[in-house]
Amino acid sequence: MNLPNSITFIRIILVVPIIYCLYQIDVGLQWLGFSLFLIAAATDWLDGYLARKLNQVTDLGKFLDPLTDKILVIAPLLVLIERQVIPGWGVFLIILREIAIAGWRVNPQQQIISGANVWGKLKTISQISAIALLIIPLDGLWQEIGLIMFWVSVALTIASGLIYLIPKKSQSLKKKNKFN
Repeated sequence: MNLPNSITFIRIILVVPIIYCLYQIDVGLQWLGFSLFLIAAATDWLDGYLARKLNQVTDLGKFLDPLTDKILVIAPLLVLIERQVIPGWGVFLIILREIAIAGWRVNPQQQIISGANVWGKLKTISQISAIALLIIPLDGLWQEIGLIMFWVSVALTIASGLIYLIPKKSQSLKKKNKFN
């Protein structure tokens, strides 16, 4: 396993202590969970950078990286639902988009597996920002900004999903019409 894939794998492992810390009453452990979440989120950029820089892009990395991103985002969102900080239907929309796009990417009829576009990257940044603001063990304004950011991330999640799917659908219709 190369260095970028190892970093991605560490990100998966970090989810367990993050979730553990988020469930603790001790504010010190909550800060630790917040810090681990930020570290894990930063490694998302690092593993991709290293894979390209070291010319170590692999099929395993292409599969594992987006899966790890989804785990890192969905796990704390589920904790926030349980704490009644955010509504489950907002998280459901995020999960629905992620499943739809993941399914689209592995569709055997697709000839090229495309990566994230700028909207997908904005979606990820907004989700990570919202989660960070909502899990930080501070009250008041931080939570309000976190809730606003959560709804921004839901909107960007839906928009990026539509942007990802609609052009693909129209392109596949053009191909079908071309052969009919």
